[in-house]
Amino acid sequence: MADSLLITKSKSFALEIIKVCNIVKQSKKETVLTNQLIRSGTSVGANIREAFYGHGKADFIAKLQIALKECSESEYWIELLIESGYYDDTKILEMCIEVKKLLISSINTAKAKKRN
Repeated sequence: MADSLLITKSKSFALEIIKVCNIVKQSKKETVLTNQLIRSGTSVGANIREAFYGHGKADFIAKLQIALKECSESEYWIELLIESGYYDDTKILEMCIEVKKLLISSINTAKAKKRN
């Protein structure tokens, strides 16, 4: 589990979310968007980690699907921060999209293995 690319990338994403939110809160005095983003952005990795301790394949898939929903929500908040001018570095958006792609791939793989 510790070697999982998904776990590693999602934790890096969460740490970057924390940094971005702190920067925006301090420099722009914006809290509504950042509070939403910090909740969803850090939840992605938490749900992924929880998935690895699920009760069987169905629970594993369900937790990854929750992580995917949180990742999609995070992408929305990041887009709002960027498009509103509160934050201009798109690196965090790229990280989010990368984690989302990994989640989709992992879910599809797990579902395919479940059928076999």
